[in-house]
Amino acid sequence: MPLLELLIGAAALALLAPVLILAAEVAAALFAEEHAPAPPAGTRPRVAVLIPAHDEGSGIGDTLRALIPQLRHGDRLLVVADNCADDTAAVAATEGAEVIVRSDRSLRGKGYALDFGMRHLEQAPPDAVLIVDADCRLTEGSVERLALLCASTARPVQALNLSHAPPGAGVKVRIAEFASALKNLVRPLGLRRLGLPCQLTGTGMMFPWKCISTAQLATAHIVEDLKLGLDLTAAGYPPLFCPDARVSSYFPASEEGFKAQRTRWEHGYLGVLLKDAPAVLLRALRAGDAQLLSLGLDLCVPPVALLSLLVAAVWIASALLQAISHRDGPLLLATVTAGLLALSVLASWARFGRRIVSLGTLALAIVYALWKAPVYARFLVARQLDWVRSKRDQNRAA
Repeated sequence: MPLLELLIGAAALALLAPVLILAAEVAAALFAEEHAPAPPAGTRPRVAVLIPAHDEGSGIGDTLRALIPQLRHGDRLLVVADNCADDTAAVAATEGAEVIVRSDRSLRGKGYALDFGMRHLEQAPPDAVLIVDADCRLTEGSVERLALLCASTARPVQALNLSHAPPGAGVKVRIAEFASALKNLVRPLGLRRLGLPCQLTGTGMMFPWKCISTAQLATAHIVEDLKLGLDLTAAGYPPLFCPDARVSSYFPASEEGFKAQRTRWEHGYLGVLLKDAPAVLLRALRAGDAQLLSLGLDLCVPPVALLSLLVAAVWIASALLQAISHRDGPLLLATVTAGLLALSVLASWARFGRRIVSLGTLALAIVYALWKAPVYARFLVARQLDWVRSKRDQNRAA
């Protein structure tokens, strides 16, 4: 029994660490302004917008029409039609984009498409590169804000990237929308309030040409953005969060597409957490790099659904231990961890999530977490390693 108490106590202590990190980010966000200061005055850099697109013919036109009015003379709009079997290239060209076609069935994934586009831009390099997914929409003025902040700081800049539930979506997808806001709004807003960098989230990312032109992009990594942000921070280019620049998309409407997307994102994130987080933290400590250390600690917070499942499991185990052996230590620690996690989620909902889900719907989050349990189980036995496009059913971004 002492060994069991030690194991359960160790598990509760291990979970307390990421919960404390999450709580600190949420607490900072509660005291942060949702709007960034006005961009500094200065010359707006020449921007190349790079859009990797795989079979996006049904929706890329809307994305381009939202972008083109934000571009200036000297800017470029480049679409990489990557291994497409539809009319993506024709639609993009009709809308006025510069289009290049990549065909390589052996090297598939967004990273290869981005590298192909970057090599094309090398012929006439821009001052900055904005990467936007083909199914996303940038709100008016976003390119301007990102470009000015990028130019004034010589650092990558991440727009607020939110995924929305499509009309008529069920409880699972609406809770996923709140989880998206917690991950991509609340936590980076807290990091910005603390003067720390944010993770890159895959779209709405502006980079100075100097740092992105030498980055390693040609990989099949399924969360290439997350890895890129860590690499750039280690190289001295920590990303900044710009909540006034907004990019949005819809979750896939079909159950199959939604589950496939969540599996890809979360398997990729967990893979980076387990493989890269220890090395990132060690490197940051050796170099005394607070910026890299903060991103390494942020990376150690698993998806909130998984964190909730783990905390609940340890609390149940510690409660059973207390009932059998009257050992109070593990239960006290697990209760503190569970309470702090619940308080962090509720505080996030109260400040940022009321317009997304009702409190009653949020109470069903444990059902959402249980629905995702098989996704996490498959990570242990059949991890997704390859990039697979999610079926979007022609959703329109908000």
